[in-house]
Amino acid sequence: MRAVEHDLTLIKRGCDELLIETELIEKLKSGRPLRIKAGFDPTAPDLHLGHTVLINKLRHFQDLGHHVLFLIGDFTGMIGDPTGKNVTRPPLSREQILENAVTYQEQVFKILAPEKTEICFNSTWFEPFGAAGMIRLAALHTVARMLERDDFSKRYRSGQPIAIHEMLYPLCQGYDSVAMKADLELGGTDQKFNLLVGRELQKHFGQAPQCILTMPLLEGLDGVNKMSKSLGNYVGINEPPGEMFGKLMSISDELMWRYFELLSFRAGEAIEEIKRSVADGRNPRDAKVLLAQEIVERFHGGPAAVQALADFDARFRHGAIPDDIPEVRLSGGDPALSIAQVLKQSGLTASTSEALRMIGQGGVKVDGCRVDDKQLLLAAHTSYVLQVGKRKFARVSIA
Repeated sequence: MRAVEHDLTLIKRGCDELLIETELIEKLKSGRPLRIKAGFDPTAPDLHLGHTVLINKLRHFQDLGHHVLFLIGDFTGMIGDPTGKNVTRPPLSREQILENAVTYQEQVFKILAPEKTEICFNSTWFEPFGAAGMIRLAALHTVARMLERDDFSKRYRSGQPIAIHEMLYPLCQGYDSVAMKADLELGGTDQKFNLLVGRELQKHFGQAPQCILTMPLLEGLDGVNKMSKSLGNYVGINEPPGEMFGKLMSISDELMWRYFELLSFRAGEAIEEIKRSVADGRNPRDAKVLLAQEIVERFHGGPAAVQALADFDARFRHGAIPDDIPEVRLSGGDPALSIAQVLKQSGLTASTSEALRMIGQGGVKVDGCRVDDKQLLLAAHTSYVLQVGKRKFARVSIA
């Protein structure tokens, strides 16, 4: 029988907190497959690498023989998770939720093993609940406890409105764990309050309380802010292979190790060996190539990863971009600068209007990829190779 210590090492890799470890050890010692839950509200159609930190950890549990419950919050998504929000989130329609849910299922099976994954929808138990059931659920928690949540307490103190339905969200997420009989729930560090509500509700309903495993929020390409589409510092898992590869090659050497820990499926010993080789003089770029190829291969396949490396080398090492391009440092970009501002400030265009016109004509590239979005944001603390037309180049670092 495999040692519990071996399993714990993989389970805790990259995690922020495990509650309560002694309880999880007892569950692991039982030898039965544990029911591992993670919930995702399909509030946007596409996932980025920040989302996959939890999904990767679910895969670890699958590799250890446990049963993964991938919960799509088609009911709670219409409430809107207030976590980390200083304003009330607008609810999504049922149609939007279901459309996004289909996309989620397609994307997660690029990481999870379909035969070891149970897809659940929380509308299954909440729609029959009715008003009376929701009132009974609301009676199990107090307003005072809800206001212990950091985001709620900040909004309350600053006079920002808190809608009643937002207070139902942690209760609904907690009841999901009751309905699914979860042994352990995964969540980001910002979800800890909601996960603890799940433990309390399970106790109330006579179940053994779930253990909790929180994972850190992955920094975006800037290495500072949480990966986010709104900040332009994200890598989408449906992005073209070359674009994904180029973005990953743009991260700092320091951030690379964070990505290895949270995104790579290599064994911990293998990652340590790569670290030692870099410490002994190996070019960090070579390690970054290993990471970029692994991730591109996961979402696009081996041939696409090989081609992405070849295309990247052609652009950056074989003369497609001149070696002597000017280097420009821009400040005041925290957390990001618009592409039009960067092009003007770096001298590649005379004005922002010219920059927008060149983008519209397809004449602007960032790291070799054509820019079509005139609202594109370039994250701070990152370097980019910008090209306007056929002859204007600059390597721009945004402070």
